[in-house]
Amino acid sequence: MNDYEKIDLQGHRGCRGLLPENTIPAFLKACELGVNTLEMDVVISVDGQVIVSHEPFFNHEISTSPFEVPITEENEMEFKIYDMITPTVQRFDVGLKPHPRFPEQEKIPAVKPVLREVVDAIRAAGYHPFYNIEIKRKKEWDDILHPNALSFTKLVLKAVKDLGIADSTTIQCFDHECLQFVKDLEPDIKTVLLVEDDHDLDWHLKELGFIPYAYSPEHVLVNQDLVDACHEKGMKIIPWTVNEEQDILRMADLGVDGIISDYPDRLIKLLR
Repeated sequence: MNDYEKIDLQGHRGCRGLLPENTIPAFLKACELGVNTLEMDVVISVDGQVIVSHEPFFNHEISTSPFEVPITEENEMEFKIYDMITPTVQRFDVGLKPHPRFPEQEKIPAVKPVLREVVDAIRAAGYHPFYNIEIKRKKEWDDILHPNALSFTKLVLKAVKDLGIADSTTIQCFDHECLQFVKDLEPDIKTVLLVEDDHDLDWHLKELGFIPYAYSPEHVLVNQDLVDACHEKGMKIIPWTVNEEQDILRMADLGVDGIISDYPDRLIKLLR
């Protein structure tokens, strides 16, 4: 029997299954439920603020524009956060649209917060979670939808340090370059390599060039051999995004170190 108590329970985008993703209400709810870690994504506004958002634009599934032109699947990438100052970003609602894939999600007015606003709200409520922050960088989006890898990474690291959360933060990314910059600029900040493809562990680590704090693959890629290999190399393994109860229990029984889920209530029920 594995010791489930040791598993790092991470609320994906706060608690996307329950409340609008990457919003302050979702992060507060995840803390209230009892997660160890708040998982979130960050992008950059034109005024250099670190904005909590999964995309560097307003996704049509969740966003309502304050302007006359509605946001559609066809035009969503025209609503670039990197072209907007923060007050404009926060005129868009991201909490009222019914989510097609999360029917249980409570609908409330919500905006994309600045990272500072999230940390301030969490502290004001008396919570002290860990933060798992993903830099949403794609090379082909450099200088169009976000800054280049070095500038992007520096802005995120500065925000984390200025907020005093460096010791309780991991920086995660699919992009190797950003993680390499984190290691070079702030070697004490823990890095997490996100993985969603079929390349094996050794290939990813060779491409990255160092052993990160944790390896974070899509949960369908996880088996006992991978868990054991990560542990042999001194890494944690933290699969994403694990929502179904049987998958949560399968991951736990394989001995993973953390689990990222849209439904932290299910994590708590099964593993605490």
